[in-house]
Amino acid sequence: MAIQEELHTVDTVWELVTAPENDSKRFYLIDGELFSFPRARYRLPGMLIASLCACLQNHIEQRDLGIATLSAGYHPPDDRYTLLGPAIAFTSKARLPQGLPERYIPVMPDLAVEIAAPRETLGHLRRKAAVYLNNGATLVWIVLPAEKGVDVCRSVDGSRLDIEFVGQDGKLSGEGVLPGFELEMTRLFPITESS
Repeated sequence: MAIQEELHTVDTVWELVTAPENDSKRFYLIDGELFSFPRARYRLPGMLIASLCACLQNHIEQRDLGIATLSAGYHPPDDRYTLLGPAIAFTSKARLPQGLPERYIPVMPDLAVEIAAPRETLGHLRRKAAVYLNNGATLVWIVLPAEKGVDVCRSVDGSRLDIEFVGQDGKLSGEGVLPGFELEMTRLFPITESS
């Protein structure tokens, strides 16, 4: 006899994140499967997030394009079994729900930015990228500190990922999601003599 595993929902995650004993953890869902990992306690990801968010926020505000968020939860409008919390996200004004909810935003962002944690596999990060793209996102950036670059992920025909690596000597582009946005990768990963 098969044993039915419990399917978790966005409500389950809300209960977990509001429990004091989980202050040092982050949670997300993919198709009802619950994932947990420790909050980053090391300096580099925090610096990368701050730097990238400042550049994005400046561009978004100057052009009144929408909103940027840090570590907010997003789920597809009709799916309470999938919830992701990108390090940074951008959602255009046209796609924002009326009146932002207090808990999680019921739409995937146009752009999701994930920062690779030391024990997080590239395969798992790409799985999350596919979930974003299959549920309404247009662009996903996976920031890879160890490689000093970013995997730029797009959906091809809604069925597979197109991944382009932008290294330390390249430029990150907002493409059609953030028209006019360009960022020299050396702003995120300065070139040093040991690079």
